[in-house]
Amino acid sequence: MNDNTIAAAVKEIERYVAGAGWDAPIRVFALIRSAQALATHPELAAELPADVPLAAAENPDALFSVEQEGLPPANSIGELLAQLAWPDTVAGAAITCERVTLPPQAEKDIPADPQEAERFIATDPRREEIRMAVGVLRSGESWCAIRMRSHDNDDEVLGSPDLVPELVEALRATFTEE
Repeated sequence: MNDNTIAAAVKEIERYVAGAGWDAPIRVFALIRSAQALATHPELAAELPADVPLAAAENPDALFSVEQEGLPPANSIGELLAQLAWPDTVAGAAITCERVTLPPQAEKDIPADPQEAERFIATDPRREEIRMAVGVLRSGESWCAIRMRSHDNDDEVLGSPDLVPELVEALRATFTEE
């Protein structure tokens, strides 16, 4: 499997989530190999978008995503991901979440008190709201996409295998067998 396969899946998920607008909850997706799923369950072809069987015919590594519903309660993304495990039929996973970031030079201005820090971050004019979409494959490949609210355009989404390394590693850990 190549990086283009995971990149295409994450980009598609990011565009799908972007279509619902901002201020969205954390969303988690299973990534399934299209050709393998269709070979095992041919009836899926009638339930999936028409481009999925076409992509599977063109590329045996093509992926489609299945959003996971009923996620367990968690106080953080790390806690949520620590509760997830995937069956062997799942080739990878992706997560989307939104955060507020500040430039590094703002770090020295953040108050030590957590409530004051929260107010500071919420009102600082340098803040940037971002949506991160991160995907990993069981085989190790990853892709990250970041959309900034101030540049909310498909053509301005940033992407690379390691834009959000901590989230890549946390998502990868959902495939670690103990």
